[in-house]
Amino acid sequence: MSRRTQAHAVAVPSTPPSQPPRPTRHVETWWRRTRSFVAETFLETLAGAASFHPAASPKRHGVHVERDLIYGDDARWHQLDLYKPISRPKPWPTILYVHGGAFHLLSKDTHWLMGLVFARYGYLVANISYRLAPKHPYPAAIEDTCTAYRWLAKHLEDLGGDPARVAVAGESAGGNLVTSLTLAACQRRPEPWARAVHDTGLVPKAALPFCAMLEVSNPGRFSARRRLPWWVDGMIHDASSSYLHGHAAGVRPELELADPLRVLEDQGRLPHVQRGFDRPLPAFFAPVGTRDPLLDDTRRLEKALAALNVPCEARYYPGGIHAFHAMVWDPAARRCWRDALAFLDRHLLR
Repeated sequence: MSRRTQAHAVAVPSTPPSQPPRPTRHVETWWRRTRSFVAETFLETLAGAASFHPAASPKRHGVHVERDLIYGDDARWHQLDLYKPISRPKPWPTILYVHGGAFHLLSKDTHWLMGLVFARYGYLVANISYRLAPKHPYPAAIEDTCTAYRWLAKHLEDLGGDPARVAVAGESAGGNLVTSLTLAACQRRPEPWARAVHDTGLVPKAALPFCAMLEVSNPGRFSARRRLPWWVDGMIHDASSSYLHGHAAGVRPELELADPLRVLEDQGRLPHVQRGFDRPLPAFFAPVGTRDPLLDDTRRLEKALAALNVPCEARYYPGGIHAFHAMVWDPAARRCWRDALAFLDRHLLR
């Protein structure tokens, strides 16, 4: 639109009168960078400080950590840490953990707690980092997640893991990635990196998407249902715009694994004989707090899996905020971890 056309269009508001005017692109960019910087600095500082607490020592919990193993071609990004429960007998049930951070923040180093908790209870854990948006937009993160899973499949027995007892887990953006990874393991897809996962033959027995964002291409759905604080709505839009940077807006076939929830919902609407799964989907454990702005995606996931007759334990924790399970001093977080470990006990250990 030209400046002259814009001048004539001023009389027609682009948003309802009750809504504040949209900030300029420069202001939006500044806010986005500021939000990202503040969130990343706070979370990295918190994770780093917590790692010095005596209770954070892996040795105290019978865990040995091997850090910064390379699982792909890019040594800067393709790194993972292995948490080994050396006090438990081999072979170990195994978890691939994928961190959150809105697709453009954080790393395995900020999520050491998840690796330590699972390993403390007897699991071999591969806690991965992946390329971050917007410098590395979709499909970089899910491609890296698939590459890490292939690396794990290749080396699992040598590492002491049990190929018959593998789970995938992650929170927020990581919950999206492990859900898409699960789809890749259970259906022959056109994406070469997804097909390579399918070709390993390693199918997870359980998937644990914590408080996941499962439809990245439609960030406005949350605020359309209920009013959100402007900074929360902004962070949700940041996740979408960063991950899908350079892609045209809207639902597109090449973006399917950015929206794994839509894939599951679409499959559930088809007759059983027309569904695209050639392997059964694993059981899901999907925890979320009732004050989490992403709450609706877990509700939809529960319904979508029910339509597919896939076992799903969706747990809703009163008062829990986004990623509340990381606050292990909180009773609700401890209850969430107990529920997650009990779920794994039912589906992997037994």
